[in-house]
Amino acid sequence: MTKQQQSIRWGHAALQLEILLDDDGSPRLTHLGLPGEADSSPGTPLPLVEVTAAGHGRRWSGSRLVDTGLGGRLRHRAHHATRDGDWHTLTVHLHDPETGLAAEVTYRSPDGVPVLRSEVTLRNEGQTTLHLESVSSLVVGGPTAEGPEALDAADLLWAENDWLAECRWQRQPMRRTTPALSGRVTYGHGKAGFALNGQGTWSSCGHLPMGGLTDRLSGRTWVWQIEHNGGGWHWECGERDKAAYTALFGPTDTHHGWRHPIAPSAAFRTVPAALAFSADGGPDAAFAALTHYRRAQRRPHTDHHRLPVVFNDYMNCLMGDPTTDKLLPLIDAAAEAGAEYFVIDAGWYDDDDGGWWTTVGAWEPAASRFPGEKGIHEVLDHIRERGMVPGLWLEPEVIGVHSPMAKALPDEAFFRRDDVRISEVDRHHLDLRHPAARAHLDQVVDRLVGEWGVGYLKLDHNIDPGSGTSARPGETPAAGLLGHNRAHLDWLDGILDRHPHLVVENCSSGGMRWDHALLSRLQLQSTSDQQNLQLYAPIAASAPTAVTPEQGAVWAYPQPEDSLDEVAFTMANALLGRIHLSGRIPELAPEARALVHEAVAVYKAIRADLPQAVPLWPLGLPAWDDPWIALALRTPTTTYLTVWRRPGGDPSATLHLPHLRGHHIHADLLYPSTGQATTTWNPGTGDLLLTLPAAPSAVLFRLGRRETSAA
Repeated sequence: MTKQQQSIRWGHAALQLEILLDDDGSPRLTHLGLPGEADSSPGTPLPLVEVTAAGHGRRWSGSRLVDTGLGGRLRHRAHHATRDGDWHTLTVHLHDPETGLAAEVTYRSPDGVPVLRSEVTLRNEGQTTLHLESVSSLVVGGPTAEGPEALDAADLLWAENDWLAECRWQRQPMRRTTPALSGRVTYGHGKAGFALNGQGTWSSCGHLPMGGLTDRLSGRTWVWQIEHNGGGWHWECGERDKAAYTALFGPTDTHHGWRHPIAPSAAFRTVPAALAFSADGGPDAAFAALTHYRRAQRRPHTDHHRLPVVFNDYMNCLMGDPTTDKLLPLIDAAAEAGAEYFVIDAGWYDDDDGGWWTTVGAWEPAASRFPGEKGIHEVLDHIRERGMVPGLWLEPEVIGVHSPMAKALPDEAFFRRDDVRISEVDRHHLDLRHPAARAHLDQVVDRLVGEWGVGYLKLDHNIDPGSGTSARPGETPAAGLLGHNRAHLDWLDGILDRHPHLVVENCSSGGMRWDHALLSRLQLQSTSDQQNLQLYAPIAASAPTAVTPEQGAVWAYPQPEDSLDEVAFTMANALLGRIHLSGRIPELAPEARALVHEAVAVYKAIRADLPQAVPLWPLGLPAWDDPWIALALRTPTTTYLTVWRRPGGDPSATLHLPHLRGHHIHADLLYPSTGQATTTWNPGTGDLLLTLPAAPSAVLFRLGRRETSAA
């Protein structure tokens, strides 16, 4: 093997990566896929890292990009592969002798799972400061084969994500944003045909930090996620040298105003990113792989296996106005329904009947809301007496402008720009890099958990104070935000280290901070603030694209004015995720209350299977207005299937379940037991014909294989 042909091959049975080293030591990722596949042959494989810095941008020769900044100048220095349990790791060391910039590219993958996680650490081994403007977390050239036919068959995937309308996946041909060119002009410049950017402090405001690319003919699919808990992220997917490429970034100068000086001997680490692969199973198989990866990569916690039922008093219930008198009957009704946790949501800390945003931050109970001798502890004790674990809502990162903590904490403990403390919706934002900010929150959590015996915290975040904080000299707001984001993760790790049995829910006006950086640490994700039970269905069905089923908290909020079909519909929303029961259940008529109790009992009967199940969508990922929606979770032996019918459309739908093709299937209706569904199974095609006569209505099935196989 000549020096020009040297290569690095690494991976396991489900994923193999190959890096070729050019004759000058330049590394190029040339294959990422199944072992034994024909090598990918992109037109020009990209460098492992793209780095731009002031004075070190891209260089052109005529109409062609010949240098992608400092990343294109990095040369192979060394590499090594290790294994720790189920995790395979490849570390590639690169170096630019001209500037002294060194890069450590770390690839990790769990054994048997076709997902690659990438992270890059830069170190300045030179003599002068480098001013970074962008650093990629992962760059992959050639996710499609080379040639116009492959690009013509490629579809882009992305998810729009807004308050009350989360997780709305979109799909369109790549050629709509990267049209085929002719003549002398090509996409050699590498400019993105399609790109998405995060914004502000919320990681998923506008879009999830995810995307994908799928071949509609072969089913070959890539799905990626940027694992960052702030709005500083960017991804692009386009064409370069007649093949597709994907590049994933944290914050950049172009998109977020991010710059970071890296002095001699200093280092900078990118946010991680992960890429899931399916050879021929389409998006469903890629999301299944990502589900396995998320489980392997997250912090272990007993909640991921127990899946207790949670009652929360907020949604379509008390709506931020809890009192002792209102809570006691709800606690009794929740216990009778089978809830195992009871969470007191917003409002418990202030006397001002919902106008309390300006004074939050001390997190002490309001005497007017809990007037008895024991105050709020009367309620907490009653929750425990009814066999449930008490929980409380917090918005830890904010301090109301009129809160005593606004004066008690120094200016340096808050987000600031131009030396002015930022105020957004009458609240200041803490900078958790400052020890006073962190000490304040540690004292609050340790009091509530350690002294009060609270076992569940719902951590909310309802303001977006913009680009970040420039609290430190010479710091861009985006760099300050990245520093706070990392300090926030470190703080969360700290509270869970001190209180390992505490269950923490991630919320941000519903799903505005929905990312794996947080979900790799926290036990649950609030999926939405949507109050309309029918509009919640597409959110609940799409949620497993972005969170494991056992972490996806879905509201189920029956109302006394709901029909029995509507009660069953709202309960069915949550049965393949995590039940967050709410609503005015003490006021329900006996038949409606029985439907609630039945749903909780069914959930408890199946929940042990959910932490091993992976999702699929028998009608495809739902559009917002689809009359029929379906979500399935499958284990090696059982498939659970929830189907919703909303007004409009036909009374029947055909659901595609290719993993069951060739088998005789029995469809057991689990919920509601009085449902009027009828089914016909076609083993030859793997299709289930379902009829639901009423709209709205929803049902949960368990599909099991009979021993006899189809001919």
